[in-house]
Amino acid sequence: MTFTTALANFDTNLWGFHIVVQEAQAQPFIDGNDRRVVCTLNGSLEFQCALMPKGDGHFFININKKTRDKLGLQLGSMVAVSLRKDESEFGLPMPEEFAEVLAQDQAGNRHFRNLTPGKQRALLYIVGQPKTSDTRLKRAVVLVEHLKDNAGKIDFKQLQLDLKETNRFGF
Repeated sequence: MTFTTALANFDTNLWGFHIVVQEAQAQPFIDGNDRRVVCTLNGSLEFQCALMPKGDGHFFININKKTRDKLGLQLGSMVAVSLRKDESEFGLPMPEEFAEVLAQDQAGNRHFRNLTPGKQRALLYIVGQPKTSDTRLKRAVVLVEHLKDNAGKIDFKQLQLDLKETNRFGF
């Protein structure tokens, strides 16, 4: 599915810059609660995201500052959008460092797989952000230990403290 739309802004504290996806454009990608897609903007920048309900029958995709800056987008800029169904297991890439830690830790893997898809994506995002493999590996170990220490639950405040402590003192 390919279309062109303008960059818009909700101008609220919760949501900001976005592109609108008309209901008819979104329907082929919606399967129950699964609205995950791979979005390509201006033929050059691809990312995984969700079609978010706008409340009027249409949907939207958030466009963050990093993406806007990379593509030189401003409010009202026309954007060429290409969508395809996200067929990936988690809706975000699995960093190889995290996959390796999960493969070596059955309890951590079980806890991770028992999380909701949104929480799985949150952890994948946390591990996948750093540029260096070493930092991704450290984060993966901290996340798995956090899941095991908390019986498979995530205390995001404590997790942030655990990550900070690892950055300060190493393993």
